[in-house]
Amino acid sequence: MMIDRQSAWDLLCEYTGSDSLRKHALGVEAAMRAMAVKYDGDPDTWGITGLLHDFDYEKYPTAQEHPFKGVEILKGLGYPQEIMDAIMGHAEYTGVERKTLMAKSLFAVDELVGFVFAVTYVRPSKAVRDVVPKSIRKKLKQKSFAASVNRDDIVQGILELELEENEHFQFVIDALAGVAEEVGLAGTAPE
Repeated sequence: MMIDRQSAWDLLCEYTGSDSLRKHALGVEAAMRAMAVKYDGDPDTWGITGLLHDFDYEKYPTAQEHPFKGVEILKGLGYPQEIMDAIMGHAEYTGVERKTLMAKSLFAVDELVGFVFAVTYVRPSKAVRDVVPKSIRKKLKQKSFAASVNRDDIVQGILELELEENEHFQFVIDALAGVAEEVGLAGTAPE
């Protein structure tokens, strides 16, 4: 099997019917491609890792199954170990240590991408271009806002890569702005 972006997309679509989960995957892919450039990684490998990190979640949503089932599928398809290790490491409960910059980057962007989506949805313009780090910090303090987003994972991801919080927030906002149309974050046209 060819391991390329198209085959990864096809695999995602085979297992994930939800538009919101597909958009999340595309958002994480964009953030991972940007992280690859930042850390001299391979944008295709890092992007595919981001695209596929939750591909099994819709069919196997429990902690006993996700991402274990997905990694079994990827192994059977001949995906590289570094991709499978990063995907395992994005879920704290797997106990898989994040040893590579790619694995740490996936962990550092996954929950944050979801949170930026949520912050964007409550903006009057519904446009990620209008989200600023201050808005993210403010909303992170509101435990009831996007309550399913694991704030501890966001903090831990920033710590593991020794990132400055505002810069990382802006970095992810910028990555998502680059795919805003594709992921539904372009908002309404400016007046």
